[in-house]
Amino acid sequence: MRNSGRKIVLATRGSPLALRQAGGIRDLIREKYPGFEPELAVVKTRGDLVQDKPLAALGGKGLFVREIEEALLQGRADLAVHSVKDLPADLPPGLVLGVVPPGESPEDVLLSVNYAGLEDLPEGARVGTGSLRRRAQLLALRPDLRLLDLRGNVDTRLRRLREGDFEAVVLALAGLRRLGLRGPRESVLPPEIFLPACGQGALGLEYMEEREDLAELLAFMEHRPTRRRVEAERAFLRVLGGNCQTPIAAHTSFPQEGTLLLDGLVASADGVRVIRGSVSGRAAEAEGLGRELAERILAAGGGEILF
Repeated sequence: MRNSGRKIVLATRGSPLALRQAGGIRDLIREKYPGFEPELAVVKTRGDLVQDKPLAALGGKGLFVREIEEALLQGRADLAVHSVKDLPADLPPGLVLGVVPPGESPEDVLLSVNYAGLEDLPEGARVGTGSLRRRAQLLALRPDLRLLDLRGNVDTRLRRLREGDFEAVVLALAGLRRLGLRGPRESVLPPEIFLPACGQGALGLEYMEEREDLAELLAFMEHRPTRRRVEAERAFLRVLGGNCQTPIAAHTSFPQEGTLLLDGLVASADGVRVIRGSVSGRAAEAEGLGRELAERILAAGGGEILF
């Protein structure tokens, strides 16, 4: 190991969800290697520090990872535990997404105190979300809704919902499940009508490319199906050049063994234009399928929205 003894430093954001996710990885390392001493190092990111502005106004991807990646590059941490959806499509030189553990369900979920689902919301209902992707898809389905910006951790968002600031909020199902939380009333938004963020529900362990010791140490966590999903969706995102200022979404499924189906979309921020497509092929060619779908969507008019 680069550092002394068997100490391993895991860099993470300080939100309850991030700490729960990083703590789970720490515990897996402890169970597998009783002699090692993994510890968490909380790193404050710009996305965490600035809570009074919409994410889109802060300037694109990387808001929740840049400072963490600096800790890796500077040797202050051995590995980082990320929500893959927070990662830019291209990592800094020298860093790799070395391990992808089994993921949670990638879907979004609509939470409400009084209403059973999206179709039950009254006209003009206030819906809270900090995501342009969610806003665009909500407006495409329900242009009458009043969409309001919502930031903060999961507990904060649920509290504001219960206090009556919104008729509904939309969150990632994976975050709720990892925290063991539930909304008053939950309605999962199926990918057939509402696509999640690229990589949503998946975790990624990032470290220096030269750290072959970590690659060997952590290989037991690698989950091939989740890796394939991440490869396809991140390749899709990479070709489109997506960031937090562009509504881009994708969902991967495996209709049969060895086969991958990728659905994706690009939308205008107001939800008026939605370019959606799908592609299928061998799961082993996940990255190529992601690139192929992105090119199809660009040719179908997605380029006019993005550029």
